[in-house]
Amino acid sequence: MSEVQLPALGESVTEGTITRWLKNVGDTVAVDEPLVEVSTDKVDTEIPSPVAGVLQEIRAQEDDTVEVGAVLAIIGEGAATESTPTEPAAEPASEPAAAVVEAPAPVAEAPTEAAPAQAPEAPVAETPAPPATPTPPAPVAAPTPPAPVAETPATPAAPAAPETPVAPAAAVANESDANYVTPIVRKLAKDNGVDLSKINGSGIGGRIRKEDVEAMIGAAPATTQAAPTKSHQVEISPLRGTTEKMSRLRKVLASKAVESMQSSAQLTTVVEVDVTKIAELRKKIQSDFISKTGVKLSFMPFFNLAAAEALKSNPKINSTIEEDSIVYHPTENISFAVETDRGLLTPVIRDASELTIAETAKQIANLAERTRNNQLTPDELSGGTFTLTNTGSRGALFDTPVVFLPQSAILGTGIVTKRPVVMQSADGSDVIAIRSMVYLALSYDHRNIDGADAARYLSDLKVRLEEGAFEGQLGI
Repeated sequence: MSEVQLPALGESVTEGTITRWLKNVGDTVAVDEPLVEVSTDKVDTEIPSPVAGVLQEIRAQEDDTVEVGAVLAIIGEGAATESTPTEPAAEPASEPAAAVVEAPAPVAEAPTEAAPAQAPEAPVAETPAPPATPTPPAPVAAPTPPAPVAETPATPAAPAAPETPVAPAAAVANESDANYVTPIVRKLAKDNGVDLSKINGSGIGGRIRKEDVEAMIGAAPATTQAAPTKSHQVEISPLRGTTEKMSRLRKVLASKAVESMQSSAQLTTVVEVDVTKIAELRKKIQSDFISKTGVKLSFMPFFNLAAAEALKSNPKINSTIEEDSIVYHPTENISFAVETDRGLLTPVIRDASELTIAETAKQIANLAERTRNNQLTPDELSGGTFTLTNTGSRGALFDTPVVFLPQSAILGTGIVTKRPVVMQSADGSDVIAIRSMVYLALSYDHRNIDGADAARYLSDLKVRLEEGAFEGQLGI
């Protein structure tokens, strides 16, 4: 027998919550095969089996919170596989002592003998079936044939009614009003974006008929028909009208967000930045960059590198409060937000100010993918000194992101969008030009960062991005 214990999942992780067992008691497991999912304050992860064998016992149930080192399950050696079926076979055999002796060897035979025992019963069930067959003498239902005969007269009667009286009746009611349109015709026109005022009706008194609308639909350009259909394509979430239990990760995020807001004095400063030069650089080197690095070049590596460089000359933004002291970090470890189906996670890019654009882009792509696939270690989610969040990924201009303690600041980048901007030409006159613009929002802890400190940081960041001089740091 071997014990499966909850391993240490990071320096600051002392416990974990069982979220889901991937194996059941009696299942065979291989070495390093995922056995159970565990959720911690840092990350959700899978615990692999340390040995091969059969899962004999589960000691920590789902939703249980256990300490590091606690026994989660017991796995038996390979030989234990045979003993597993023996136990259930021995229990029912407790009636006659003789059966107990036979049980070990003919365990496999027992089911075989049981099968014939049931076989005779089957015919017994079938015997009643034959009597059931005689019941069909219900040919007495022969009277039913006459029923169809009765229906035949009814059929002519039905057509007789709708024949002509119905049409004239409707016509008489509406002949006097050429603008009258039946509900069916009106709905058909509305669903297909047809303007009824542009149709000359072919019905009595110039009324618009269904055929008139259908003819207009067939003649209308594709765009006319496509527009209205969009309003009906609403994706309904399966969560609508349901209730779900908060995951451990969501509870931790909620608790830390409230704690941060209650324990720090947070405010946000926003600047507008012209990133046209970066946009042009991206367009110019995109294909070459992808072929050499294997990843697409977005704006994020530029924002990440510029943000890290600005932290070097603005250390207050990269500081932490510890009791009555302010600690200025010696490195710029940038956490960046990644959306997952489990909640928001922030993997860390260490020494971000020392990396090239290519190195940063590859780290962002790698960490983001592994975060979404739940493959990160807790240490990859800890140690951040400053956070970058791309709030523009869903089209937002900007927002006021929350600073999570012990960090003192977080930078939100809005959507990069082209719009007309007033700027100066070479001769100093004002001109209007189409530029790629973005809003940068810095939320910070006012206990150790003043508004002037935040403004200086954003000003340095703005200058660096608008210069767009990253050619020497591309790393390709």
